[in-house]
Amino acid sequence: MVATPREAFWAYGVYAGLIVSLTLNARVPLRSLIRRLAIETPFLIFVVALPFLARGERIDVVGLSLSVEGLWGAWNILVKATLGAATVMLLASTTPITSILYGLQKLRVPSVIVAIAGFMIRYADVIASEMRRMKVGRQSRGYEPRVLWQVRALASSAGTLFIRSYERGERVHLAMMSRGYSGTMPELAAVEASPTDWLRAFLVPAVAAVICVLAWL
Repeated sequence: MVATPREAFWAYGVYAGLIVSLTLNARVPLRSLIRRLAIETPFLIFVVALPFLARGERIDVVGLSLSVEGLWGAWNILVKATLGAATVMLLASTTPITSILYGLQKLRVPSVIVAIAGFMIRYADVIASEMRRMKVGRQSRGYEPRVLWQVRALASSAGTLFIRSYERGERVHLAMMSRGYSGTMPELAAVEASPTDWLRAFLVPAVAAVICVLAWL
């Protein structure tokens, strides 16, 4: 998708159709996938501003002077970011975390990066539960987030959460070292893929590659 020219509108429609068909085949609710795409909302702010800020030839749209190059750039960023994020969300919805980490190992991603990703995923729930406990503690002391002058308590809680997370990480690291941790995580259990699995895995990327080539012709 990244290599596809921005002018090939039909190609992006086919990409979207592939993602929808994969979503339905995996029995992932489309509504759930769309809700998860809200993660790209901050990027949409930049996309909306791009036609107004970019330079070059301009056209009038509904009384607004917009940059032609900015419009192309906004479309290019929006469609590729949305389709890419949908693909990642679909992968996360259908593949266990351990399988993703094992795949990263097989792709020869540096072991340090794989280990950091694994720890981040494993301890995300721990940090989230710590945040919930701190929230209950603030509310039991009369914290009301709708009052502007009480924002200071939230900022102090963020600093406290960082310190607690850092200290917890040190304790976990010392516990791992005492149990023989040498700096690399043990390899995950191997999973054998059948020829049918390989065929299914390469089918969609092959179709996407054909679409990209046709879009450049």
